[in-house]
Amino acid sequence: MPTALRICPLCEATCGLTLTLDGPRVTSARGDRDDVFSRGFICPKGASFGELDADPDRLRVPLVRGADGTLRETGWQEAFDLVARRLPPLVQRHGADAVGVVLGNPNVHTMAGALYPPLLLGALRTRSLFTASTLDQMPKHVSSGLMFGDAFAIPVPDLDRTDHLLLIGANPLDSNGSLCTAPDFPGRLKALRRRGGTLTVVDPRRTRTARLADRHVAIRPGADAALLAALVHVLYEEGLADPGPLAEHVEGVDDVRRAVAEFTPEAVAGACDVDAGTIRTLARELAAAPTAAVYGRVGGSTVAHGTLTNWLVDVLNVLTGNLDRPGGAMFPLSATTPAPRPPGPGKGFALGRWASRVSGHPEAKGELPMAALAEEIETPGEGRIRALVAIAANPVLSAPDGDRLDRALGELDFMVSVDPYLNETSRHADVILPPPPPAQSAHFDFAFNNFAVRNQVRHTPAPVPLEAGRMDECEIHARLILAATGLHGADPAAVDDTAIARTLAKAVTEPHSPAYGQDPDAYAAGLTGRTGAERRLDLMLRLGPYGLTLDRLLAHPHGIDLGPLKPRVPQVLRTRSGRVELLPEPIAADLPRLRTTLAAPGDALVLVGRRHLRSNNSWMHNLPSLNRGTNTCTLQVHPEDAARLGLTDGEPARVKAEGGELQAPVEVTDTVRRGVVSLPHGWGHDRPGTRTAVASKRPGVNVNQLLDGTRLDPLSGTAVLNGFPVEVSPAHDDRL
Repeated sequence: MPTALRICPLCEATCGLTLTLDGPRVTSARGDRDDVFSRGFICPKGASFGELDADPDRLRVPLVRGADGTLRETGWQEAFDLVARRLPPLVQRHGADAVGVVLGNPNVHTMAGALYPPLLLGALRTRSLFTASTLDQMPKHVSSGLMFGDAFAIPVPDLDRTDHLLLIGANPLDSNGSLCTAPDFPGRLKALRRRGGTLTVVDPRRTRTARLADRHVAIRPGADAALLAALVHVLYEEGLADPGPLAEHVEGVDDVRRAVAEFTPEAVAGACDVDAGTIRTLARELAAAPTAAVYGRVGGSTVAHGTLTNWLVDVLNVLTGNLDRPGGAMFPLSATTPAPRPPGPGKGFALGRWASRVSGHPEAKGELPMAALAEEIETPGEGRIRALVAIAANPVLSAPDGDRLDRALGELDFMVSVDPYLNETSRHADVILPPPPPAQSAHFDFAFNNFAVRNQVRHTPAPVPLEAGRMDECEIHARLILAATGLHGADPAAVDDTAIARTLAKAVTEPHSPAYGQDPDAYAAGLTGRTGAERRLDLMLRLGPYGLTLDRLLAHPHGIDLGPLKPRVPQVLRTRSGRVELLPEPIAADLPRLRTTLAAPGDALVLVGRRHLRSNNSWMHNLPSLNRGTNTCTLQVHPEDAARLGLTDGEPARVKAEGGELQAPVEVTDTVRRGVVSLPHGWGHDRPGTRTAVASKRPGVNVNQLLDGTRLDPLSGTAVLNGFPVEVSPAHDDRL
């Protein structure tokens, strides 16, 4: 049977796949052994590519809501006609901010999701933007923006060369990595151990990653920032703080010393439930290692001090001399990053340029907290969100208090979803525009190459021709932009042509650009590509730091290796000072809040989430091969807590918090520490009106329903999904 290559779009590892085809059908998927980055690695998600591609519940044609309130199948023309008839008048009557835009996690896994939402936002001119980032990674964007002047200047651990890796709230053996694109993350960690390196994992759960580690520190959830502040304190106290050659590019070293003066190991030990001796050992080992990197992820981001945690991760990387050096934490250089500008001061990064209408939440990176979406729809008054464009998003499951958001979505005047499924959120839409299966789409990782542990570039054209009646995802986005902005009927190619023209108009005026001084029309005429998206990719490659072209990339179907990460400071810095600003003012202002947590916590149970190797949030639960095995929605409880609370393995427990309560089967296990229970994220597929048969048979419960949306990290607006107090009892116990 014939085969074709495709980069896997199902998680951040971006592994290369070899698909076996039977006509338009994908019969199997295996790792591409010749892929320059993944070298044949594959996980259960990638192996299920064919099953995902052929899922019978995927929508094939648009749905529109009829006069009777029900959704029915229709053609593309009618669907876009309805958007054009309903959405622009709402903007004219109520203003641009009356249209909310919600971007979900899968957007960054497609070419269309990376290229077109920024154009939609620019055309709508709305400030009502909500994304999955405030349910996950926004603290890292904020800390990087404040320290380096660029919210996307995110250092990643140089996994293949480091001697010591400290992981905070990360479980890459199940997640495959996040904000650290690394195919075969498990193999890379095992290679670290084989070459004599040290792996330390800080996590309240003994995850698969923790079991691989030299040391597992079972911290109390939510205390990550206090622990890291104590590590920084030890570096200063014992004369171990030394930024090395980076020192000339850093300011605020003495300011940080004063800021962490109270965070002694003894002072934080109770709050962290980690003894002072262990804290000192962690700091000394980090400083003594020939090279080292500190890396934190979801467990350290979706907590009350998420931004402080992420800031302290890089403070440690700086003070141990490991930021921007081989084997430490380094800044990748993607092939589509604009050609580097000369070093020097930049515009910097600002928080709170505007605020949400109801609760006054400050924006971060142009986004408002997803937790605020429901109130922005429900609350009357000027600026109320009356229409919503949701692209690959299911916030009814992923955001706090999904019941409230579910009700709020029913109050909208109009809603559009770009989604392959009729799910818990898209069921409210007036128009659903389904993209084709991934085998019918080309792929390039615009987002994840910026976080890759090795510089490389890969592009795979669509392995299977577009099926009759389907519309290419890029064309769907282009037509949506035209329909939403009163240009319905125009040639969708005009969207890409305008984007190319605007990019070139700027590029030809910048001396560092490869297009500097050239005729933009002639430059644009030389671009190749069968589609507007490919022409834009070709332009970005040509304007990028490696001088590549789309033709050259297509001539290397397994990718082009661009080499290991290289030091990039001061070139990467865009702060107003042109230096790494080690103690930005918003961080300093938030530290007193952290100091209030140093008192030892009480005996309350706290809840943490978890992810499974076989799923990626809610959108992986409709495949039989992935919705089984260990991928189950259970409440994990330590044996001693289970005995104390009267819980029985396999029997239901009632869990209650400020947002509501739910019931879930108990899984008694010592992989969670005492005082902690765990429920996975992304479940709760039991609402009516959806079309996800497999997920609905094993719906699980929505852990985020325990939250009312008031718990946020104030700097980033990120929902606190981990480390919040809960009450647990047997389901038959009526005391709660």
